[in-house]
Amino acid sequence: MSKSNFLKGAAILGIAGFIVKILGAIYRIPIANMIGDTGMGYYQSAYPLYTLMFALSTAGIPVAIAKIVSEKNALGDYRGAQRVFKISFIGLAIGGILTSSFVFIGAKFIADKVGNSNSYYAMLALAPALLFTPIMSAFRGYFQGRQDMTPTAVSQVIEQLSRVSVGLILVSVLLKLDKGLPMAAGGASFGASAGALLGTITILYIYFKRRRKIRREIRKSPRFDKESTNKIIKDILSIAIPITIGASVIPLFGTIDVAIVMRRLQDIGYTEVEASGLYGQLTGMAQTLINFPQVFSVAIAASLVPAISTAFARRDFREIRKTTTSGFRVTLLIGLPAAMGLFVLANPIVKLLYFSNPIEVQESAGSILQVLAFSVIFLTLVQSLTAILQGMGKPFIPVRNLIIGALVKVVIVYVLTGIPEIGIKGAAISTITAYSIAAILNFIAVKRYTKIKFNIINMVIKPIASVAIMTIIVWFSYNITNSMIGNKLATLVAIGFGGISYGLALLMTGAITSRDFELLPGGNKLSIKLRRIGLLRK
Repeated sequence: MSKSNFLKGAAILGIAGFIVKILGAIYRIPIANMIGDTGMGYYQSAYPLYTLMFALSTAGIPVAIAKIVSEKNALGDYRGAQRVFKISFIGLAIGGILTSSFVFIGAKFIADKVGNSNSYYAMLALAPALLFTPIMSAFRGYFQGRQDMTPTAVSQVIEQLSRVSVGLILVSVLLKLDKGLPMAAGGASFGASAGALLGTITILYIYFKRRRKIRREIRKSPRFDKESTNKIIKDILSIAIPITIGASVIPLFGTIDVAIVMRRLQDIGYTEVEASGLYGQLTGMAQTLINFPQVFSVAIAASLVPAISTAFARRDFREIRKTTTSGFRVTLLIGLPAAMGLFVLANPIVKLLYFSNPIEVQESAGSILQVLAFSVIFLTLVQSLTAILQGMGKPFIPVRNLIIGALVKVVIVYVLTGIPEIGIKGAAISTITAYSIAAILNFIAVKRYTKIKFNIINMVIKPIASVAIMTIIVWFSYNITNSMIGNKLATLVAIGFGGISYGLALLMTGAITSRDFELLPGGNKLSIKLRRIGLLRK
């Protein structure tokens, strides 16, 4: 595959991924305004189980399909590649039937066990998604193995657009019909099922459109020894199992987390409805805002993997250390301002976005966001440090470290959430602790394998100084303008001033260099322009 085609494919998936993440992050804001914190508690109580089942049935196998199909196509063994796809498709279809049936049959039992019986409809509505998503994933892996990224990108965008539109329409209709919050939350969840169905139809349509070409390739394919079904399954699982384990860690502990939080809140005197409301404020409101910075940090992590992998294959440790240094610094330059901005403007942002909720809910969600904001720093670092370790062929290390952090989280959330003075904020503190532990352990591993020596001034002091300048300006600009133009406009003004002041502070302190821009889409062109006017150092 030519470099230009590779870059084209990466760009297609990157753009689609960005659209999908933005739509996913934005989706929960109108939903939260429509069904409130209690309804979001019902909705969010179902989602960890869905993501766990989704990870178990789809996380690793599509990657394995892509890898094996790509290798066989490179040898001209198109018949063998098609056989791998068919066997994988059958396996994923069976996995989809089993997981979908498990959730459909056990929805009531699971909802009761997590201490949120009103989440039943939300869980039930996700069952079809667990059937169609694995089927869609099989086709995505196959097309990616053929170096054809367009079907995956198109189906991803269609899936997410359908999810958002169907979910919003159903919630609106169910509320107008006065069906109650539990069923409205079910409507929000069913958006995922509708998206999975339409995404599957889309990629099936593309497959049948291209089936003639695929058949022509198979007819012309040279005769290779036919591999046994057992060998193909073994090859797929050897690739898929490690990836699946890593992808299942967060959903697994998220599922445990919801049960602990709901039960512990009820232990200290909250009713089931009140506990659901607090859980909705944490995961449906505050956590939604925490997800926004990830749109950028995930893009950084995605660019770090091939950059580190290429340098590692050449045993160019000097290049690895340069890329690692730049990746670490750019991640901090994203995580630090996002965390401090959310901390300083927690209440104003919540009031701006979740305006239809009662003032006491807004203030409560704002106080939770103030605590949870600091998790952004460690979460973004975990993503980038994980990418670096993956690029160096050490994928199990970040998985192990995340498991350690998640185990500590379970203990902390159980203890702190059961303390009346802390309550739901204990869950936020446990999240910060989990990601900080994983980030520190990943950092130690990266230092060990890269032998890197970090320049504290460039890596830490300059970014912190830039963020400090931004934080002061954000705080003053909001408090000065709030009394004159009101919360909504004052919040937007403060965010605008914060972005401008932070960018200038980065350039003034030299916290960002032209090399850092290489990790950003279109960064090279921007760095050239900034160097020409003397605002950027090499």
